[in-house]
Amino acid sequence: MNDRLLINLAVLMDKPTGISTYALNILPYLRELHPTLLSAQKLEGYSHYPIPGGQTPEQGAKGHLKRLLWTQFRLPKIYRELQGGLLFSPLPEAPLFQGCRFVVMVHDLIPLRFPERRSPLTLYSRYYLPQVLNQATHILCNSQATANDIMDWFSIPGDRITPILLGYNQEQFKPLNLPTSNYFLYVGRHATYKNLHRVIEAFAKVRQNQDYQLWLVGTSDRRYTPSLIAQMNELGLSDRVKFIDYVSSEELPVLMNQAIALIFPSLWEGFGLPVLEAMACGTPVITSHCSSLPEITADAAILVDPYKVPEITAAMETLIQDPQAREQISQGSLKRAAQFSWCRTGQATCEVLKGYSAFCFADMKRAVIGKR
Repeated sequence: MNDRLLINLAVLMDKPTGISTYALNILPYLRELHPTLLSAQKLEGYSHYPIPGGQTPEQGAKGHLKRLLWTQFRLPKIYRELQGGLLFSPLPEAPLFQGCRFVVMVHDLIPLRFPERRSPLTLYSRYYLPQVLNQATHILCNSQATANDIMDWFSIPGDRITPILLGYNQEQFKPLNLPTSNYFLYVGRHATYKNLHRVIEAFAKVRQNQDYQLWLVGTSDRRYTPSLIAQMNELGLSDRVKFIDYVSSEELPVLMNQAIALIFPSLWEGFGLPVLEAMACGTPVITSHCSSLPEITADAAILVDPYKVPEITAAMETLIQDPQAREQISQGSLKRAAQFSWCRTGQATCEVLKGYSAFCFADMKRAVIGKR
């Protein structure tokens, strides 16, 4: 009887961000479990089961819907066809009421904390996500803050949840000994909870802003980006605020190394990967004092109340005016970042999946023996 581990990579994107980055970086540490990857892309060195493409966030709402329908109606058949013993999903999606055993990864509960009217993600989080988590064999998440949210929102016992902090690519994100330029850097989505309106307002109030720039790196969103551009123009910052589209992980370390600081005062984060990547470059970080962000930075960043614009402005001015403080934060960032790696994340994930794969196999073996 097989005890095959299946890994659902239907969400894998051509331009990896977030969940795709996580999944691709932990895969090498799961190889010892001999998984079969369910993916539209063939990844060398793994057993592969081809599935339809076009099911990712790159295809918008249509991609999400297509993936959810595939997950519910096609994936259970694949599970049985391949004699799966355990399904692992790098996001909280799995077949419901189909007898599949699965472990899922939860990255955040942002759509519940910041609900949007008629948003598919809000509906997904309110009605689909609780069913997935209640039926999961086990739940992984990326921080203690996210674990607390899962327990608080869904009353799920802590012993069914394992927080595993994320890592970063140590070959890419490191000090490059490049000269510091005159820009503050933000990396991430354009969304209300990312707090970019306050970032722009705070930058406008920096006394020396004539000599500095604010670079916002991330794919634009037609729902939010126009209001950011309008705000920039109203504040007379069109020559000092720069919108930059998606930047690959190969190019991003250069931007981080040359920035005065990464500015990331998000209202809430499940983890906050750009914060860790900037710290690994030795780039000072200004971020929020709430959610998972203090778990990442400890005392190696300037923590601010993300709702208070003067605090964000003051943090920027400190890094402009005080080179000694900038250097001290930079050195602390490097020491703190050294405590994180994809190796640690992957090995911890492997141990959880190994335990539940063995449990599945023992369960099935007992069932067979019991029928004799």
